[in-house]
Parts: sequence; C-alpha cells; structure tokens
Amino acid sequence: IMENLAVSIKKFSFSYGEFQALKNINLDIESLKITSLIGPSGCGKSTLLKCMNRINERSGGVSHHGSIKIFGADIYSPESSLPEIRKNVGMVFQKPNPLPLSVYDNLVFGLKTHIPRKDLRKKFLDERVEESLTQVGLWKDLKDKLGNLATGLSLEKQQKLCIARLLPLKPKLILLDEPCSALDPKGTQDIETLLLELKEFYSILIVTHSMAQARRVSDETIFMYMGEVVETGATDQIFTNAQKIKTTHYIEGRFG
Repeated sequence: IMENLAVSIKKFSFSYGEFQALKNINLDIESLKITSLIGPSGCGKSTLLKCMNRINERSGGVSHHGSIKIFGADIYSPESSLPEIRKNVGMVFQKPNPLPLSVYDNLVFGLKTHIPRKDLRKKFLDERVEESLTQVGLWKDLKDKLGNLATGLSLEKQQKLCIARLLPLKPKLILLDEPCSALDPKGTQDIETLLLELKEFYSILIVTHSMAQARRVSDETIFMYMGEVVETGATDQIFTNAQKIKTTHYIEGRFG
C-alpha cells in the first residue's frame, strides 16, 4: 500500500550542532488527509516539518540520521534534487510572508523559478493565477487587483495568498506551521475551511497549538514530546481514547 503514504520516516534523528532536536522518529503519514502535529513548544514539531523539505539546512551545523521518503522518494539521498523536493513539498509559515511584489508576481514566482522560460507563456501564467486564487477563494476579491502589492492585503488574505502561491507548482504535500496563529477567529475559520477543501487534492500536514483546531480539521494526529513521537492515530481516537497517559495530560492542558 506504499502509494497511500505521503510520508514515511524511518529512524530519523536531527541535530542543530550539539542539540538533538529529533530522536529516532518513525512515522507513516497517509496521503490526501490532514494530519496535525501537536505537542508543547520546543518539542520538535516545526523542526520535523522543516526536515520534510530540507529547509533546515539553511542554518549551518545541522546533522541527521535515518530516512524520510515523500511519496516513495528518499529526500536525503545524494541523488535527490533540492529544487525538485521544494517544488513537491510546499510550506506555509506562522506569519504570512508574501514577497514584496504584486499579487500576480507572487503567484507566478514559483513557476518562474522551476519551469523553463520558453514554457511560460502569458496565457499559461494567467490561467494558473486564476486557478490558484479560485482554489483559495480569493479570485473574486483580487481579480481586479492583481497588480497591487501583496503586502498591502489583510493578514488573512496574505496567508491565503501564501497557500495559493504553492498551488501553481502542483505540490504533492503541503506543510503548514501554525498557519492561523496571526489570524482572528474569522480568518482562522476561513483557512480551516480552505484546508478541508484542498485535502481532496493535496496531502496536508499542519503544526498547531490549538487542540480545538486539531480536532476540527485533521483526520490523523501525531503527538510529540521532547523530540520524540509519543503517539499517533486517528484524531478522534487520540482525543477521546489516547493510549499514552502523557498524550491525555497534554490534551487536557495539564502541561505545555
């Protein structure tokens, strides 16, 4: 059943210098589902996310052991290509970070980075822009404002744009690191609705500190503590019938 797995992690450890952030992680993450990563601050959730598109390597002095396969491809093998990995694995951060360019240029930036110039006809770019904005529910609002600076949008629209920016490249996996932490309840609800719609086409992994959010949007939940995976399972089961006492304590808000 290999093709049902978006991510398969085996005996994976990761260190920043002397500090070991992840310890012997073994995980399988199913495709076309939303999986939430929960656990106290500093337990390794964001580090694990960033290992999945190798963005961690931008800080020097890091080391790892073990393997991470994304749709069967070992992303740490010497043959793997970083641009290809980052094309297949899109990431959205806590704070919306649109480029200081127009809305249109934000959306075609990835295509211009990854696709040969001769294939980038205006009609193709225009179609991808409309398609991506439509998928995140922004087309009506922004179709006449494509030339406006993306950084002038509301926070919620900026975050939706950051998700939309990944879509023209047709990523296989979307990683979200607390995508709603800068948003108000309405913005949060909009992003959650969007994720539930996108799950039909994309495998989604979300780091969240909100237990309510994990329950609302995710099919599967992974609980991490001190750099280790404590427990994984169907979200409903994790929240109502966790197998590990530590999981229950965390969910009930007794620590973290």
